[in-house]
Amino acid sequence: MMNEWTGKKVIMIGAARQGLALTRYLSEKGAHVVLNDRRSDDQLVEAKQELSDLEVTWVTGAHPVEILEGADLVCISGGVPLSLPLVEEATHRNIPLSNDSQIFLEAAPCPVIGITGSAGKTTTTALVGEIAKKHFAIRKPENTVWMGGNIGNPLIQDVDRMQEGDLAVMELSSFQLEIMTRSPHIAAVLNLTPNHLDRHETMSNYISAKAHILTHQTPEDIAILNRDDPNVRELFSEVKGKRLTFGINPPYDKHDSTYYKRGKLFLQASGQTAKIIKADLINLRGTHNLYNVLAAIAISAAATFSLQAIYDGITSFEGVPHRLEFVRTWKGADWYNDSIATSPERAIAALESFEQPIVLLAGGRDKNLPWERLASTIHKKVDHLVLFGECAGLIEQALGNTPSVERPLTVDRCEGLAQAVEIAAQRVEPGDVVLLSPGGTSYDEFIDFEERGKRFTQWVKELT
Repeated sequence: MMNEWTGKKVIMIGAARQGLALTRYLSEKGAHVVLNDRRSDDQLVEAKQELSDLEVTWVTGAHPVEILEGADLVCISGGVPLSLPLVEEATHRNIPLSNDSQIFLEAAPCPVIGITGSAGKTTTTALVGEIAKKHFAIRKPENTVWMGGNIGNPLIQDVDRMQEGDLAVMELSSFQLEIMTRSPHIAAVLNLTPNHLDRHETMSNYISAKAHILTHQTPEDIAILNRDDPNVRELFSEVKGKRLTFGINPPYDKHDSTYYKRGKLFLQASGQTAKIIKADLINLRGTHNLYNVLAAIAISAAATFSLQAIYDGITSFEGVPHRLEFVRTWKGADWYNDSIATSPERAIAALESFEQPIVLLAGGRDKNLPWERLASTIHKKVDHLVLFGECAGLIEQALGNTPSVERPLTVDRCEGLAQAVEIAAQRVEPGDVVLLSPGGTSYDEFIDFEERGKRFTQWVKELT
């Protein structure tokens, strides 16, 4: 941990959102930052413009090991793998590694809620932020709720404006947690299903990266865990402080928890049970979102938010863009943008949210994840499948290996998403749901899932 940055030489690898925010923070604190990115100067014009008021040394086009000479710290952006030779060489030379989230946790003057999981992180983080704001508006109007991390803005850019009585709610990815040696005061693990195996290689590596959110907690801290997820249950033994769990059915014992029963969501804490809300007042579709709300209630209880704030936060929350986001009704069918579904598990969760006949747009780029479960869900739930992008063939292969007894299925294949929308428009019938829930990442065609979702929404709105 470094609090005194003056004169320190820091290598920042990756000039994306996190890298730019951390470079500004460290540079303004007096560090000499070398910002390294494999992209060319032409591709980094905007990034350079953003930091043009600072004295930063740019090294672009490659990752030369010479820049490690005399370095006190190497910081890596979320998208930079630990297998990068420059990072491996830094480790070999015993130069400590850090990132924007770690440095934020070291510097934050206020309590921090950290949320991770394979799916639902952003929705749960945004919902907890909403509940916190409702609570603070009445109980602590002089203080601020900050929200960010893997969602929205890196919190390091706000840390100097934070007060002791504030609260930070942060979403943490496995990429950020992988090297962290700090854990938040309240830490939640929502679920652990196969994801990012192109980066972590094995499921156990992935889980151990996620587990860092608990590893460095103290007996004064609180862990919120999904008791219905077998991989998360394995982490129960990691808990150093207090534990709250969430799940659909009431737990066997009276431990502090949230659960669902007869159409209502309950909180059980300190030996008492409170009804929080009726499920039909929640504006989010699907069982996966029921879990997200149960998690948010447990996190809110750990943070001692009022029951009224929890209720008001849930009823006013309309969801997050690109996550089962309703786009429009066209040709008598409802069109949904679920571009965030960058793994097969997330696409399955989306499919399970609908009872109507489905036209599914799936594809993108593979992350070395298994497709068989999605294939069998497609056979059960989908009438028309439109495949696009690099992994179209992999999905089609998985469908062939999973015999259909459920329903006849038409399959169309096309190059990109624009054409997929056109084909869906030809296939759709009144009463259908048209769902973009790709299962793959967007990097074969778009900058990120947000750009993919925006383009899909635009093309659907242009249908006449």
